[in-house]
Amino acid sequence: MTLTRSMRRPFALPLALLLAASLSAPLAMADMPRPQESRLSVQAQSSVEVTPDKASLSARLWERTPAVAAGDDQQTDPDALREARERLEERTGELIRTLEAAGLERDAISAGSLNVRPDHVSAPRQQDGERETLVRTQLERPITLTIDDLEQLPVILDALTEAGVNALDGVQYDLHDRDAATDQALTQALEKARHKAQLMADTLEVGLGRVTSVSEVQSPVFMPRSMAMRADAMESQGASAEYRPGTISIDAEVSVSWEIQD
Repeated sequence: MTLTRSMRRPFALPLALLLAASLSAPLAMADMPRPQESRLSVQAQSSVEVTPDKASLSARLWERTPAVAAGDDQQTDPDALREARERLEERTGELIRTLEAAGLERDAISAGSLNVRPDHVSAPRQQDGERETLVRTQLERPITLTIDDLEQLPVILDALTEAGVNALDGVQYDLHDRDAATDQALTQALEKARHKAQLMADTLEVGLGRVTSVSEVQSPVFMPRSMAMRADAMESQGASAEYRPGTISIDAEVSVSWEIQD
């Protein structure tokens, strides 16, 4: 018997509906909300106190030309500039030799480039009450020292004051291995987080599963510690003065989550 098109159509429609239902079933199951996993989340902070083991020190030497009236053509006298520069270079060389004699390596001494700038000063007040403005030229050389052994610091400071530095811009304490110190702070924060989580799990009589998330709330950063000082204060302290770097605090904070096992 031969089926015509009109006889086959009623069978085709239910088949198409069955296929559509079978294809949409997985999609419908995927859209269904899944039960939320039970988690235990903690935050932990750690602080590590480290003692600096190196330092850098900045000092300056300068020479000045004689002060003249502002606007005077003689304020840029080339002979005065040359003489001031010769004096400055001689003092700089003497300072470097003094530091080397004190035990500082040549590579640890950095003499910066020459800086030339005008320096305005006020002349003594005249009888009519007026005060004239004078100008002079200041030639300056910065000196930066790297001190790997902090036991040398008092000797180095004495050498600087004996050489007659004009300014001491302070000491900056640092670490040879910053990464080791920051790693220690981060490790302690993670260990503290695990301890807290285990304590909570034991108290609640549940088990800790796998770690589901870890994030840094505060990254451990080592910040060098500065100590300001002045050349005139150094002279008054004398050779018996002590310089202690103290300690530097490195903080780290983490957030960790674990699955809770039934």
